[in-house]
Amino acid sequence: MGYYAVKILVSAVLIVLISEIAKRSTLFGALVASLPVTSLLAFIWLYLDTGDNARIAALSTGVFWLVLPSLAFFVVLPLALRAGWAFWPSLLAAILATVAGYGIMVPMLRKYGIEV
Repeated sequence: MGYYAVKILVSAVLIVLISEIAKRSTLFGALVASLPVTSLLAFIWLYLDTGDNARIAALSTGVFWLVLPSLAFFVVLPLALRAGWAFWPSLLAAILATVAGYGIMVPMLRKYGIEV
């Protein structure tokens, strides 16, 4: 139970840290947020939990392929906000664009035999 508490605490601290940095500097906040912090944490936690390098390699490959459709989020959100949409509808549109991207990418990867 203590191990899960440490995982949650470290993950939460990083998220709060990024949001606090972004309050002071959007450039530095974007830089830190663009780092693959979530992926790094997932790789570390998975390694500590399993020690399975093959599983970590598979996760890393999956992350690579699924980052591509997730970029739709970062295109749609600012476009919607700059078009005058309110934050919540903009966020929803960006999420839906990302889901649509996954909906296209995952079957395409399967078609070409790429495991994710």
